Amino acid sequence: MKIAVLGGTGLIGSQVVKILQAEGHEAVPLSPSNGADLLTGEGLDTGLKGTDVVLNLTNSPTFDEASTDFFRTTMANLLTAAQRADVGHAVILSIVGVDQVPDLAYYRAKVLQEEILKAGPVPYSIVRATQFFEFVDAILSWTTDGDTVRLPSTPVQPMASADVAKAVADVAVGAPLQGTRNVAGPEVFTLDEWGRAALAAKGDKRPVVVDPAAGMFGAVPGDVLIAPEGAVLAETTYRDWLTR
Repeated sequence: MKIAVLGGTGLIGSQVVKILQAEGHEAVPLSPSNGADLLTGEGLDTGLKGTDVVLNLTNSPTFDEASTDFFRTTMANLLTAAQRADVGHAVILSIVGVDQVPDLAYYRAKVLQEEILKAGPVPYSIVRATQFFEFVDAILSWTTDGDTVRLPSTPVQPMASADVAKAVADVAVGAPLQGTRNVAGPEVFTLDEWGRAALAAKGDKRPVVVDPAAGMFGAVPGDVLIAPEGAVLAETTYRDWLTR
């Protein structure tokens, strides 16, 4: 199959391209650097010519209200070009529980992205994943207060980006789901527990204090970031990932 991967040079996209190519598919990363600009639509007709499947793994450069315009514009451009190119399957990557966190602007924007895809003219699949192990340092930096890290006790079920990429690749080569597949890691932590484990793994002795209002995850209610029933669970544990 010929599979176009927008965002194909990013953390997930680059791994997806490698997986698909190893499986014998023609996986082509598309980005402004090779003439395909999802924000302007320039180069998409050429990039999608002869494509069977298109993956949109791009992400908004900000997590604020501006992310809404990013996803609205990029999805409109993608679906218009995909329809013209007679692409048979469009896939996006989203977030487990994203539709249950209306207080976060970025999550609202991702819900809009899903809704545009569902209402569009191209058969589709949505892969919702939990937080990536690779993002824990960024989460800690957002909530560091001097020599103390403040984190809410929000339950999370993080996973390795390599497992996310494999899940996306598997969906890409299958029939359109016309729905959503949830994927998650094998273990559940509270966010403060995960933070302590991440710091300990680096020999960082800063204390983690539970603060229900700290960071963007302070706005997440209950256990909405935990895999729902029927989710596909990856095998890589956090300890496995740390010792890889």
